[in-house]
Amino acid sequence: MAVPSQTASHPDVTLLTPINDVPNPVVTILVPTLNEERTVGQFMDWCIEGIAKSGMAVEILIADSSTDRTPQIALEKGARVVRAPKRGLGRAYIDSIPFVRGEFIIMGDADCTYDFREIRPFYDAYAAGAEFVMGSRFKGVIDPDAMPKLHRYFGTPVTTFILNFMFASRFSDIHCGMRGISTDALLRMKLRSQGWEYASEMVLKSVHMKLRTTEVPIHFHKDPEGRLSHMKRRGWLEPWRAGWANLKAMFVYGVDFFLGKPGAILFAAGLVLMLALIGGPLTIGRLQLSTNFMLLGFGLAILGQSMLFSAGLAKILFDYSGKVGLKFHLMFTHKRVVIVCLAAIGAAAVGLYPLMHDFLQHGYLPEGIGVQTHWAIISIWLLIAAFQTFIFALMVRAMRLMLPGPDQERS
Repeated sequence: MAVPSQTASHPDVTLLTPINDVPNPVVTILVPTLNEERTVGQFMDWCIEGIAKSGMAVEILIADSSTDRTPQIALEKGARVVRAPKRGLGRAYIDSIPFVRGEFIIMGDADCTYDFREIRPFYDAYAAGAEFVMGSRFKGVIDPDAMPKLHRYFGTPVTTFILNFMFASRFSDIHCGMRGISTDALLRMKLRSQGWEYASEMVLKSVHMKLRTTEVPIHFHKDPEGRLSHMKRRGWLEPWRAGWANLKAMFVYGVDFFLGKPGAILFAAGLVLMLALIGGPLTIGRLQLSTNFMLLGFGLAILGQSMLFSAGLAKILFDYSGKVGLKFHLMFTHKRVVIVCLAAIGAAAVGLYPLMHDFLQHGYLPEGIGVQTHWAIISIWLLIAAFQTFIFALMVRAMRLMLPGPDQERS
């Protein structure tokens, strides 16, 4: 029967419950479907077999947007079915989350490529302390022709390597669709992606959240005879679109990698260059460093500092514990920032005085480039750095007001 839900994420979302509904499930098998009439029956049979072998109370929750008999078949075989408009794979999961009753969720596809006859290892990993359990096709078994060569030998290994390099993680198969996660962690994760990129968002957020993570080897089967995968249905460009969507997710959640470390290097290089030339031109062997190099250091230091502050704000946004925001809040206290910034402005005024004095003494005409010019360059940097620091401190305080702290519940 169809039951409108008061907790649904959209008014068009409804829940269909089977006659033999599972009471008080410990585990939820959560799977999205879109016109899987050909395979959903066998998939349900596999789930039922896997549940019997596991000895656990498990509900099957199907997130469906089909136009064929997929939901009816699933319902008849005992699944709860969340009916929602077709709005993307990630959105299908988001629409279904309010209906999850288990404390642990196992995700996958209903195309019979992932073997749901073997679900116990996922729960065992959770029971052993893992919050996020990734399936790994590369650590398990991949049937011949189950994965296109482009995916198996290029797409998945390359994107997995990029993610591991950026975040110092150790995943072997970030695109495996069969995965498990505690319901508590998924709720805190607050998925936003509407399409294929949800998979990378989930992996990336698990890293940001510092979830206890492990991998489980799985058996990856070839598509059943006569079934055309959704990737192939959308054309040969779809795998590239999906890959680009996943890379974009990495870029968004990898701001610390792109801003923090490069920013620190640029800032340090620029500051060293300016301080080395503060007393005037410097000769090292046949190389003479003068005003132009000091201006280069000025630019590097400004760019580096901007990148560092932007990375700091991103760290606060992507921090699920609230501890990073508190750390910055305590480091950049209002009193401390005001004192440091006023001191920098005072030092800048002292450094600018010789240049301004010469400028006034020569009838408002520049006398030429001298050591006072070098002092002026670093003084102008001090002024900009002071204002940047003050603005960053204000942003930290504003974000602390808007985002819950470690002792508050994130909403």
